[in-house]
Amino acid sequence: MAENLLQAFASHRDAAMALLTSGAALRPKEGQFLGGISFDANPLTEKQSNWLTILLARHGLPPLHDGGDDA
Repeated sequence: MAENLLQAFASHRDAAMALLTSGAALRPKEGQFLGGISFDANPLTEKQSNWLTILLARHGLPPLHDGGDDA
């Protein structure tokens, strides 16, 4: 997984899992949000996408590639 962290994430699910397993000190709401989207194949809402982008930047992980939609 370390090699993948050098590139933008292709899916929001991969990005969420990377955050959850990175050892980052997440707040309970952040962990709940990330856990929820990790297993949800539906596209993110704009608000969800914005929050994920903020969390990735806050914890030093690369951004989503082209919005990170799985569909």
